[in-house]
Amino acid sequence: MKEQYGHSRTQSGLPLLPYADTTPPSTPFVPSFRTRTPPIPHRRKSLLVLCAFVSVVSLGVLASFAVHSSRSIPVAPVAQAPPAQDVLDSPVNASFPYLHDDDIVALPDTAEYPPWVNGPPTQRFRDNLRNDTQYITSWLSAGWNNDVMTYMNLIYLGIITDRVPVVAMFTPSHIGGDAGVITFGEVFDVQRFRDESGTPLLEWLEVKDPESEEVDELGCWNIWEAVQYYEHFPRGSSIPDWLKLDISYTRAPDWVKQIPGYEHDKCSTFWSLARLAYPEDREPNLGNILPSPQHGVFLDPDEHMLCYDYLYYACAGHMSEYDSSYAPEWRYVGKYMHWTEEIQTIAAQYVNRVFGLPEDGPVPPYISIHVRHGDFSTWCWDAETPEDCFAPLPVIARRVREVQDEILQRKGIYIPMSRVIMTSDEKDEEWWKEVVAQGWVRMDHDALQTEQRYTRWHPVILDAAIQSAGLGFVGTDRSTFSVLSRRRVLDWNDGAVRMVLWGRKGADDH
Repeated sequence: MKEQYGHSRTQSGLPLLPYADTTPPSTPFVPSFRTRTPPIPHRRKSLLVLCAFVSVVSLGVLASFAVHSSRSIPVAPVAQAPPAQDVLDSPVNASFPYLHDDDIVALPDTAEYPPWVNGPPTQRFRDNLRNDTQYITSWLSAGWNNDVMTYMNLIYLGIITDRVPVVAMFTPSHIGGDAGVITFGEVFDVQRFRDESGTPLLEWLEVKDPESEEVDELGCWNIWEAVQYYEHFPRGSSIPDWLKLDISYTRAPDWVKQIPGYEHDKCSTFWSLARLAYPEDREPNLGNILPSPQHGVFLDPDEHMLCYDYLYYACAGHMSEYDSSYAPEWRYVGKYMHWTEEIQTIAAQYVNRVFGLPEDGPVPPYISIHVRHGDFSTWCWDAETPEDCFAPLPVIARRVREVQDEILQRKGIYIPMSRVIMTSDEKDEEWWKEVVAQGWVRMDHDALQTEQRYTRWHPVILDAAIQSAGLGFVGTDRSTFSVLSRRRVLDWNDGAVRMVLWGRKGADDH
């Protein structure tokens, strides 16, 4: 069902910036940095609707009085209307003392919360769940990009089980615990996702008051123990602590694992997980419950708020399917998860800044590169020497030229080497000097003081946004960060993409 809450979205592309070494394109490229026409503020709309409603009611009362003037009608004194701001702040369905109760047939829907909850966030989450709606949730326990995939998997599982997905915040497992959390809606445009995908979606902060000190008990499925054989407990996450949830876990059956008995694959399939949402397969697999850590309660998996400990390893066919065009978690979810307008605006400013262009000007077509080194060095088993593991810059440059050629051939747009942005976790300054020697520009968040200007979260989020807005992309094979950027450039921009192989000398020779 198409979700009706919120405002419709309009998009306008940024004009192509002309420069001397660009062949005029046959079709203009519109970067995925989008703007939209600002909607009428919700409170202002509420006031306009309310005023119109009061006017209609008043006319009705006068007409009734004229028709029945021969009767003696006792009229109760009408209270003075409260100030406009009080009206605006009144919750939906609140009684307005300046209207007769008998005159109110139905109040206009001025709710500032989604239709899948009872009202504003409550102290206990169950108080805000609708009796006619079912929900699904899960927790995070990886690096940021893997956590993004985890939420995509959760939302897709909600689609196939006819449940409303409830996503929590992102936790700073990869940037230092003292960095604090960032909400899903601070990164991704939730309303745009609802509008364009037609899929319902809630954030936990829309269900339960983030400031609540009430601890809710909840029964969940423990998937982690069923898909791997080294940790004999549910997957740990700090999300339940942030949400003040006390979880009692039930171990899932072994058949949720895609390849039972195979230790090198941790994949559980979406449809095997979905079976646990329905009574035919839920009831026979109850029992084997762990007590909750705070209250020591033993709870079966909840039927109203269906819950799984960890869904990163959920898949339709195989673990690396985000690389594949068929991947349903991308087709039905991921491609609709666009950055917030704030993230897009900052990313556009950063792109222009590194190109030496006015920050508030149009963004030119560009190619982005993501080179992942860092912890990947521990996967260099086939490399005889450390320097043999990663593809050298001339090899990456060959991939960039392939992208340039494809863009020129398909779109008639020539992107010079001076419009190529390198993003990487590499710390070696000599390597970065070689990057500059290629004619490329560096996205240097230390020099740009990104953490000081924004938050510790912003360097990694902005890199992803910048990569996704290019007309071309060259990524690192087996990096989930590159995998998602590749998919965004393909589906959002109809761009040209390549992935660089690595792990041994000459891995990307072709």
